[in-house]
Amino acid sequence: MLPFKLIYSDDYYLPIGAHVFPAEKYRRIRDRLLETGIAEPSDFLTPRPASDEDILLVHTPEYVRKLRTGTLSAHEELEMEIPFSPELVQAFWLAAGGSILAADYALKDHLAFSVGGGFHHAFPDHGEGFCMIHDVAVAIRRMQRDSKITRAMTVDCDVHQGNGTAAIFAGVHVANEPLPSGSASTLNWSRPSKALNDRVGDVFTISLHQENNYPAWKPPSSIDVDLPDGIGDDDYLAWLDNALSSGLRQFDPELICYIAGADPYREDQLGGLSLTIEGLKRRDELVFRVAEARSIPVMVTFAGGYAQRVEDTVTIHCNTVIAAKEVFGD
Repeated sequence: MLPFKLIYSDDYYLPIGAHVFPAEKYRRIRDRLLETGIAEPSDFLTPRPASDEDILLVHTPEYVRKLRTGTLSAHEELEMEIPFSPELVQAFWLAAGGSILAADYALKDHLAFSVGGGFHHAFPDHGEGFCMIHDVAVAIRRMQRDSKITRAMTVDCDVHQGNGTAAIFAGVHVANEPLPSGSASTLNWSRPSKALNDRVGDVFTISLHQENNYPAWKPPSSIDVDLPDGIGDDDYLAWLDNALSSGLRQFDPELICYIAGADPYREDQLGGLSLTIEGLKRRDELVFRVAEARSIPVMVTFAGGYAQRVEDTVTIHCNTVIAAKEVFGD
């Protein structure tokens, strides 16, 4: 039995037809975890969909109305890059409900996974990049609304910058400063004032992503690490360690929302970094060890992953669970 819960539903499946996003990966992750004995059936909890009230904590009434009535414009559907359907709306509401439940259990058990979610390209008033609803933001705002936390940190390790996350939480760009000696990238810093840190509902956003990749416009996170093409395991881990250290010197979160994308993998169809499967597991271990050392609860979502072989994406996501089990104990 795992020392944390895995939030999963067969209805996490996105009804999008033939698509580069492997909608079946959620079921495959669940099946792999059970078949290999990493998890037991009792480790899984089934979420309920988020309420419209929950979604409105992040998204505008007009956008929610359009989704509920199927009245998006052709441009809005095109920008989302997945075919609209009422069933798809239900799947995204369920993903948001799963992340709410995962955040709640993370605060109880120190760690929890939503085997899905991480839809970090959704904005308050529109969807982008396969993302209709920003489940992580909804979960954070719900925890804040219920007075379970006041401060959260997002750590986004998807290969694509979390533009929706940055916009929703209004990261303020201050300056560029160099990463450790020899780096080919820069670290964008924001140092929130004490007033911002003390403000109820403050969220500090970290995004570690490939610079020359989607989205074209990258609104500033609190910390953005713009990685050069082809970066490998060791350099990636050094920059992640530096970003986490910098962020946690500036900000004291009560919850970390870890967006553990599988797409920094070197064989990803939509990525241009060169991490190995083992390197991605080391990435997960680093995030978990940093959080565990500081006793900060972690809610994990899986976000993107488009490997040429879906089995590789499933392995990377399952390894995140294995890394958590190794760090937090049996």
